[in-house]
Amino acid sequence: MKNYYFISDAHLGCRALEHHRTQERRLVRFLDSIKDKAEAVFLMGDMFDFWFEYKHVVPRGFTRFLGKVSELTDLGVEVHFFVGNHDMWTDDYLVKECGVILHKEACTMELCGKVFFLGHGHRLDIKNRDWMTRLMFSCFESKFLRVCAKTIHPRWFVNFGLNWAKHSRKKHQELGEEPYKGDDKEGLVVFAKNYLITHPDINYFVFGHRHIDLDLSLNQTSRLMILGEWYSLFTYAVFDGENMFMDNYVEGETQL
Repeated sequence: MKNYYFISDAHLGCRALEHHRTQERRLVRFLDSIKDKAEAVFLMGDMFDFWFEYKHVVPRGFTRFLGKVSELTDLGVEVHFFVGNHDMWTDDYLVKECGVILHKEACTMELCGKVFFLGHGHRLDIKNRDWMTRLMFSCFESKFLRVCAKTIHPRWFVNFGLNWAKHSRKKHQELGEEPYKGDDKEGLVVFAKNYLITHPDINYFVFGHRHIDLDLSLNQTSRLMILGEWYSLFTYAVFDGENMFMDNYVEGETQL
């Protein structure tokens, strides 16, 4: 029996991270270490700090990561890619060139008899966000604005996107990641609890987005996991067909 692996929020290419090339290599080594043990790998969003596809152009970089993902799919390992708020502009490049299964919305799937609700999480708690965040997401998701953006030369627009993401990351670095708000205020926990009322068959909710590692029991048959991130925590989850647990990938130095 092979395992199912879940990772999220690598933010590859982030200009606010000095060690971004080392970070990419570390992620690639992790994927290489599990390639013979994995039935499927779930990349749960924000794997890139900014990703925007033109018809014939994709962002520069990430060759080690994309090559390893392609190797996994060539070996028959399913790689599921969920878009996040930093890479929601993904089209068909990763599907056609790397063989991933692309998910633009949260979804439910059954693995070894257990029911999983999977998604990045940025849209699931949108009702609890401030109006500026809701407006920003609406603009990002606008098909009209996306077409308009594609008329801008990649030299300018991709640079703009990377700098926007850099500013956001530096703000988080200065203020610190928002700590866990508690079971009654954490948006993804509140969503999961409400969703269970009408979908009591869900065994596992798995999300990214919040950059905290959380393993929370919701009731006797349902758990929620928030996967942390892959630039300082290096956390991931594993489902072996019977049990689900979280772990940290540590090799050599523990701090980059």
